[in-house]
Amino acid sequence: MQLNLKDKVVIVTGGTKGIGRAIVSGFLSEHSRVYFCSRTPSSIPHATSLFLSTHHSSTIHGSVVDVSIPSQLQSWITEIVEKEKRIDVVVSNVSSISVTDTEEAWRNGYETDIRGTVELVRAALPYLELSRGNIVTISSVSGRDVDFTAPSPYGAFKAALIHYTAQLAHTLAPKGVRANTVSPGNIYISDGVWGDIEKNNPELFNSQLAKNPTGRMGKAEEVADAVLFLTSERASFISGANLVVDGSLCSGVQF
Repeated sequence: MQLNLKDKVVIVTGGTKGIGRAIVSGFLSEHSRVYFCSRTPSSIPHATSLFLSTHHSSTIHGSVVDVSIPSQLQSWITEIVEKEKRIDVVVSNVSSISVTDTEEAWRNGYETDIRGTVELVRAALPYLELSRGNIVTISSVSGRDVDFTAPSPYGAFKAALIHYTAQLAHTLAPKGVRANTVSPGNIYISDGVWGDIEKNNPELFNSQLAKNPTGRMGKAEEVADAVLFLTSERASFISGANLVVDGSLCSGVQF
């Protein structure tokens, strides 16, 4: 299947690790022009070196951006447009992963997951309208099912992202801009959340692993493949969808 993503200008937030890293790598494999960010300065050169070691002659640019600060997002978008003159794809991936029921966690979750996504889309939208581009937000099965993360901001805000993205899809369809959500299930990444839980809370890890009907957790690349498909011409009539990538972890029927 030809995705025809070559030379597409792609923006990915939180692209230095985990699912974000896999998404960046996936677009680079398609020869897209990828811009990623992290709020941690030291992670940018390391990730860039990693990408260049596996994707030769790729166009990759990393920047230090805290998505909870709108002015930083706006400056980043402006810099990209000055270089590329266009934006084709925006992937809002970064999350605070706030799973404690505290005032600080709720504040951080809102500022990062919700406001960070809204301000990213707001800054990029004039250019997405010109290119008839794509928006993908990364939610979670925790936004669909009440799970072990409850009560906390994590599932609540991930659910809000699905609704917000559906709103975008409906209102932007006449302008040719598509918007979809990808909701991963348990995705195992050795240096990610589940890798950390495996080391520090094996009881929780084993109990959650046992809930996966496939007998395993997912791979970050499997989520990235879903994102790439949704932003490609092959998904030209898909907008407003929530694509669950969970190996049938969720038991409810999605209407």
